[in-house]
Amino acid sequence: MRAKFRIALLLALSLVMIITLAACGGSKEDKSASSDQPAQTGTKTDEGAAQETSPYKDKYDPPVTITTVWGVDPALKFKNGETIENNVATKWAQDTLGIDIQSLWSVTNTNNAYATKLRLAMTSGQELPDVLVVGNEDAQLIQDLIDSGAFQDAGALFDKYANEKWKTAMDLDKNVWNPYLREGKRMAIPILDYAYNNDYLLWIRQDWLDKLNMAAPTTIDELEKVMEAFKNNNPSGLSPDKVIPLSIGFKSSMNTWMGDPSWLFGAYGTIPQQWNVGADGKLEYGSINPAVKQGLAKLNEWYTKGFIPKEAALWDENKTSEPAVAGTAGIIPGPYWMSGWPLQDTAKNDPNAVWKPISLPTGPDGKAGRHGTPFSNGVILINKDMKNPEALFTYENYMFDNIADPQPGGPFENGLFKGYDYDVDASGNPVYGDENVQGGVVNAVRYLLVRDGARIPDAQMKALLGLANGKEATTRMEKDLKNNFGKETPAAAKVLMGQPNISFMNMYTGPSTETMQTKLDYLKKIEMQTFNEIIYGEKPADAIDKFVETWKSSGGDKMTEEVNAWYANLNK
Repeated sequence: MRAKFRIALLLALSLVMIITLAACGGSKEDKSASSDQPAQTGTKTDEGAAQETSPYKDKYDPPVTITTVWGVDPALKFKNGETIENNVATKWAQDTLGIDIQSLWSVTNTNNAYATKLRLAMTSGQELPDVLVVGNEDAQLIQDLIDSGAFQDAGALFDKYANEKWKTAMDLDKNVWNPYLREGKRMAIPILDYAYNNDYLLWIRQDWLDKLNMAAPTTIDELEKVMEAFKNNNPSGLSPDKVIPLSIGFKSSMNTWMGDPSWLFGAYGTIPQQWNVGADGKLEYGSINPAVKQGLAKLNEWYTKGFIPKEAALWDENKTSEPAVAGTAGIIPGPYWMSGWPLQDTAKNDPNAVWKPISLPTGPDGKAGRHGTPFSNGVILINKDMKNPEALFTYENYMFDNIADPQPGGPFENGLFKGYDYDVDASGNPVYGDENVQGGVVNAVRYLLVRDGARIPDAQMKALLGLANGKEATTRMEKDLKNNFGKETPAAAKVLMGQPNISFMNMYTGPSTETMQTKLDYLKKIEMQTFNEIIYGEKPADAIDKFVETWKSSGGDKMTEEVNAWYANLNK
């Protein structure tokens, strides 16, 4: 009897030792690879036995599956017989992370085919993927998907699993989650983009300024003197009727990504066609601010003097660049990256042309203003029935650690995938371009689960400012910016950031309100009609007062109430 007891005791002690050793061991794949990874969590049993580990892993074995769907850019190229469903990026995800990305369907995204197919899937009860990526161009669709009830609280998962690098990047703009809030829950993860990409400065023909012995204008009054000289005393010998001193257009909007006059209104104290924070702390629609009258009156004056295109109301963003490239425009407003495109092509028509970036001019009260660029370009939605939602964060945490700003010695220091966006020569040096990559270069970043992989909003601007201040290009981002973005781009970035407090983002980013759904198209129509009539001299500037009155009584006041109710609720 005693012998049996002794044997049983020894077996029990051995079992305890085995359990203890197993708890202390475990594979490397079950643990975080760095302090940036989320800590493992778990609760002890009543007996104080083994601690449960987090389902999050740096690599899954066996692999886990993430289903998704694709809207494929018709210009996107593939090679080696690959498709969006099966390619170098999907193979990389399985080999590196143990994540099998499976496609439920894909569609070539022409004529909004992706959004159309998603709406059909949503309304007909078709299976929706684990992870759904939708761009900001389909903003209302995003809101409808959130309200469908098919997706879960993404913010809670983000707090639990996102690494510190991703969280720090998200914290750069506290408002970035606002469009996706529902009763305090963050129902979609914003896909971060580079900041300031469409914030405006002015590009000016420096060679014309030099020949005229004029300094770059800093005020609206000085700008007018420069435009007068460009037109009537043109340094390239162009007759006045051939010169467009200021190339702008507003067919699409008064507030877009290149060539619009929103910055002129900013000089008087408002940004049109967006919701701004007013003096009382509430949101107001910029196009009904009293400063709009001054801006429209000035545009009419410039139209009358021939400073802006006669067809400006018919010109979209790309059209405004044509006179600049042709060598017949003296100034064009737009982003800091225009040195690389389209302005570098001016030299083909005028070899002596020199474009330089200058700060936005100030108005009579010393004000300057421009529309600000959103810090995100889309969202990630996570299906409420997804079996392994933590796997998405395994994928994106890797992206933020390694792809968002690749460093020397890292896995992506030369490019994304060898043989796709770069190759290596006989000496082991990276080479780029179609002539150096067998079969040509493809934009493989578009194969990744989340558009652009991962971006840190201020990373590109920091790199540009470093280059502008003489830093040697050592990282992949710095080299790319130096070699491919136009020689004036770093200087333009420095000019842009020299006016740090004049960018104003659209502060209403919520879903369409009830009034917007029924009245917004009409309100936009009468707005652009009134603006054009004033600019073209068909009506006096005072006509804006009648427009504001009509706007307010035709749904504008109600819409403002709805917008501010949403805005007030953000702080609760």
